[in-house]
Amino acid sequence: MSPSPVRCQWCSEDPLYREYHDTEWGLPCYDKQRLFELLLLEGAQAGLSWITVLKKREHYRKVYAGFDPAKLARFTPAKQEKLLSDPGIIRNRLKVQSAVKNARAYLAMEKAGEDFAEFLWGFVDGKPRQNRWRTLSEVPASTAESDAMSKALKRRGFNFVGSTICYAFMQAAGMVNDHTLDCFRYKPCAAHR
Repeated sequence: MSPSPVRCQWCSEDPLYREYHDTEWGLPCYDKQRLFELLLLEGAQAGLSWITVLKKREHYRKVYAGFDPAKLARFTPAKQEKLLSDPGIIRNRLKVQSAVKNARAYLAMEKAGEDFAEFLWGFVDGKPRQNRWRTLSEVPASTAESDAMSKALKRRGFNFVGSTICYAFMQAAGMVNDHTLDCFRYKPCAAHR
């Protein structure tokens, strides 16, 4: 039996976590609806572990209309209230309200002619930043770019988009390659320039 590949230190033994790390995390994503989904899920994760959100992701996709901003923006207060009794999501009133508010902010950007993906990728000049961290302790929780992204999103009406959430989003979306150098995913993600 071949030895297991070296992964980032944050990746646990959980098969779902490993699958996410090995196939998604850090891989550049340019699809605006998938980026919107990631941003909302990172906001839902605030104060919790990512595995908690990952285990609920498929259910979120179902009850959040596939993260379609046009559909999510139309969720009424009654629909939001119903979601708060659904154990398949994180039942936090502010986070549920935030998803709807963020969908409306997304649509406002679109109406103003701003492409969501181009806007987000603009904070790294359109291409992934290639970091060279040796250990997890070197990886920052936020950067000047995530600070700027957070402020710009808040100005556009988004919430649950603090700098730490934005940096976690940037890592997940592959805007920064924060796989550690010893991780078997570092080089494949670095190939996307």
